[in-house]
Amino acid sequence: MSLTRRAFMKSGAMAVVGASAVPSFLTRSVLAQATTAQAQGKKLVVIFQRGAADGLNIVVPHREKAYYELRPTISIAQNQVIDLDGFFGLHPAMQPLKPLWDQGHLAMVHACGSPDPTRSHFDAQDFMESGTPGFKATPDGWLNRALASEDAARSGNRPAHKASAFRAVALGGQLPRTLEGRVPAVAIGNIKDFSVGGQNTAATPMSDGFESMYAESVNAVLNGTATETFEAVKMLKATDPAKYTPAAGAVYPNGAFGNSLKQVAQLMKANLGVEAAFADIGGWDTHQNQGNVNGQLANRLKEFSESIAAFWTDMGDDAENITLVSMSEFGRTVHQNGTGGTDHGHANVMFMLGGGVRGGKAYGKWPGMDKSQLYEERDLAITTDFRQVLGEAAFKTLGARNLEIVFPGAQLGERRFLNLLKA
Repeated sequence: MSLTRRAFMKSGAMAVVGASAVPSFLTRSVLAQATTAQAQGKKLVVIFQRGAADGLNIVVPHREKAYYELRPTISIAQNQVIDLDGFFGLHPAMQPLKPLWDQGHLAMVHACGSPDPTRSHFDAQDFMESGTPGFKATPDGWLNRALASEDAARSGNRPAHKASAFRAVALGGQLPRTLEGRVPAVAIGNIKDFSVGGQNTAATPMSDGFESMYAESVNAVLNGTATETFEAVKMLKATDPAKYTPAAGAVYPNGAFGNSLKQVAQLMKANLGVEAAFADIGGWDTHQNQGNVNGQLANRLKEFSESIAAFWTDMGDDAENITLVSMSEFGRTVHQNGTGGTDHGHANVMFMLGGGVRGGKAYGKWPGMDKSQLYEERDLAITTDFRQVLGEAAFKTLGARNLEIVFPGAQLGERRFLNLLKA
């Protein structure tokens, strides 16, 4: 065998991460052992727009006079906005999402964000992914704690049951902050490369020598989980990722984000036990040449919207049990800057999509854009804490009943939900 163990480890073909041993891989969950989400067939997809997306040009307050006064060249003209409710409208590049709004599956929360005032990308992303604004020492992510809270709710704080190795999945080369913690999670850069070279098929099974080398490699990284993880890889390869065809004519855009959501759909439809999935999309830091109807932001929004719409179509009837929520570390300044862009701001917009979403509605209190209404006289003010949105998704989709575990200190509870989701 020409591939050495060292070369295998450096190849990046295997990216499985967990704070504790990955449990034995089960192809189907036994109902008696199933988590709340598994028993109900519910799944949560979290999208992170890295770089601080410009919420004001994404969901445009086109009846705000100040919006046009403060953005003379980058604003979206009223006759080009995709109107939603007479006050808010989508950027025209987001046309693929309009039918989901009309069908009542898509909702948004404007003037939403983190109460921490930082304008640092690194700190703001860390605070949103950990779910603890202003506190840097949090050892785990909110989504991992949500899964742990779900386990506690099901089992009365007994140790977590054995579940699928793909219960929590991130599309990317490394596990995101959001999924760090004691509940095992897996990071996948590309499904077809999850095993070495994608060369192993049913006709040419992996040799004993390869399995032995693989087991040694995984054992060194995961402290004794080689057998279980190898079984997970074999099950994943059995889905034959190279031949996957999206359903109902869904067409994903060519790009990293479209590919990520395509693979999320594939994993979910393969019945591998996925409960929570995470993907991100970068390129939102538009300090220069942001554009308006066309340009840098429009290109990001086109890929973002087309990918989400394709995912929804691809999932078919199963989409009814999915909740997808988007987030970005903070918004942009209400004023455009001297280089045709926007700088780091405060409040932003979050989207929620799903069969259980009370869609076709904009949630949250609009703070206004007059100078006296702005945060530090430069940013849209926050009226909804992002943890209220994520907390409701964790509670109603994953069954995480103890939100103090998920978002410590946020004082969340059903009374603070926006009722974005049906019970």
